[in-house]
Amino acid sequence: MWLLNRFPKEELKKKYGITLTDQFLQNLQMSSVRFNSGGSGSFVSADGMLFTNHHVGAECIYKVSTKENDYMKNGFTAGSRADEKACPDLEVNVLLRIETVTAKVNDGVTAATAPAEANKIRQANISKLESACNKATGNRCDVVTLYSGGQYDLYEYKKYTDIRLVFAPEESIAAFGGDPDNFTYPRFCLDFALFRAYENGKPVRPKNYLKWAKQGAKDGELVFVSGHPGKTDRLATVAELEFQRDVTQPYGLEILQKLADRLLAFGSTDPENKRIARDLLATVQNSFKARSGFQRGLLDPELMRLKKDAETRLRKAIADDPAKQKQFGAIWDEIEGYVKEYRAFYVEYSLLERAAGTGSELFGLARSINRYGAEKAKPNAERLKEFTDAALPATEMAMYSTAPIYPALEEVVLTEWMKRLTEKLGADHAVVKKVLAGRTPAAAAQYYVRGTKLADVAERKKLTADPAAVAASKDTMIELARILDAHGRGLFKRFEDKVEAVQASSASRIAQARFAVYGANEYPDATFTLRLTYAPVKGYTNAAGKAVPWATDFAGLYARATGEEPFALPPSWTKAKGAVKLKTPFNFVSTADTHGGNSGSPTVNTKGELVGILFDGNIEGLPNQYLYRDKMERSVHVASQGIVEALRNVYRATAILKEIGF
Repeated sequence: MWLLNRFPKEELKKKYGITLTDQFLQNLQMSSVRFNSGGSGSFVSADGMLFTNHHVGAECIYKVSTKENDYMKNGFTAGSRADEKACPDLEVNVLLRIETVTAKVNDGVTAATAPAEANKIRQANISKLESACNKATGNRCDVVTLYSGGQYDLYEYKKYTDIRLVFAPEESIAAFGGDPDNFTYPRFCLDFALFRAYENGKPVRPKNYLKWAKQGAKDGELVFVSGHPGKTDRLATVAELEFQRDVTQPYGLEILQKLADRLLAFGSTDPENKRIARDLLATVQNSFKARSGFQRGLLDPELMRLKKDAETRLRKAIADDPAKQKQFGAIWDEIEGYVKEYRAFYVEYSLLERAAGTGSELFGLARSINRYGAEKAKPNAERLKEFTDAALPATEMAMYSTAPIYPALEEVVLTEWMKRLTEKLGADHAVVKKVLAGRTPAAAAQYYVRGTKLADVAERKKLTADPAAVAASKDTMIELARILDAHGRGLFKRFEDKVEAVQASSASRIAQARFAVYGANEYPDATFTLRLTYAPVKGYTNAAGKAVPWATDFAGLYARATGEEPFALPPSWTKAKGAVKLKTPFNFVSTADTHGGNSGSPTVNTKGELVGILFDGNIEGLPNQYLYRDKMERSVHVASQGIVEALRNVYRATAILKEIGF
């Protein structure tokens, strides 16, 4: 997962005989985009067309759908530019510039500075740098923590907030196989969608965009994947991995499984309930399956042995050098200390602050509105992260989103969250008692949902315009946010001072220790920032000893279809069976090092031409969260030739084909 400004050109040339130019890297950087809803994409036409996964764009597709026009179920094709559907709250970023600002972030921090105070100083410096960049350029500016604090870079992004849906296939083909096939291979998913970026009411005319290869991917071909992997833990210590294995992953899996069961039951009662729960259910099921794979890795004795051996080697190299031992020797004890502290309040912090009201749009709005006035009144450096000058535009866009909110779904997710409160914290917990006020979880959820007006954007704007109105509001969801606020802020303060501060301090010193022992040739853990990986297109032999081919094709798709969900093809595909070329590649695999957040990443050949789009990894590859391996671990892509074949002979999308050069 290489940084584009530290890409190993010489290593690539030595291994594959390929000389990568600065022009290649620059075009890929400026063509690649980040979907702030949680994915990647790219510009693919001179008129601002954006290429990403259907599942990355699903939140917008879901929000512009209605009971009468279900674009998730039936797909969508804009007949003209005027017919393109505006996404209510989607932001897309293009990385313009990277500046290393490590010294500026650490200004005022010395070896004697206590971790909590050092963390406060760094956060203040980060806010100052982001705000100054934003004011000077008008662009989005984020300070990115790399090597766990060993390095800080300032990323400046061009921001687009007028994004419109151009094309989406039916969900039943985009996510063919559903949850059973998720994170598996062979796969048959047409997981792509097309959007368009607008500025000042006109389509963006990007200077850089990716052109489509005429031939598509081939077996053994070297490909490059540029995108935004979300978070990996490859530099985590053994103590931190054991904390994940024993606490965070089991807790998360339990919560997700129960919420998924609740959503499935809700959706089974009525077709409209199924429609409105679809997006959240897909997110929850995907998260559950991903976490299950991470936990398998943590429970794998071989993986943990490799991590322990690597840590032992590093600690021995430090112990063998008195100067290094004096500087770095105590780090692992500090980490074990913060992990012990975090264990003591992790569940309470998760339920009441970090993931309070899981799945509830209304509660998220209420908490933002409740905190908005108080945070804006503070100096920028003292605000919660989402209310700093740099982050405020995105927060406001979310607060004033016109996306529909469904009360019935809100009651379901809040009931489930309140059940967890009583199960995990106990009915006698002071906050739980206030939240429930003698009601059952279901009755309390009804009370808070049915007594709020926050589904109305005008009501949200009225409240945020007057902090006194928020304080005096009788709105039930605002009331819920107020009940949680003081305790939640206290938990966050404890996390910030006792966990985050020590973690940042110790992790940055481990990074320095690694630099001192191994040099600075390693790549940092993923941070939802732009990375570039290269790898061959390559099949594998699975655990049963069966050869798995590099690609699937249209013939395999039709053979896999049973007519029953989630293996039922949409009518457009059953009708087109005689028209498509059945041997056309559909999905393919590579050894590319990718992770969650890479979804939608363009996959290009050595000429920089599109040969596919990344949409998943196989189940064997999920433990790569902690350690990259490539024996059976694979990234899964939609083949560009499969997309073109579908656009031509299933959807007859001649205007789109013309725009992308076919």
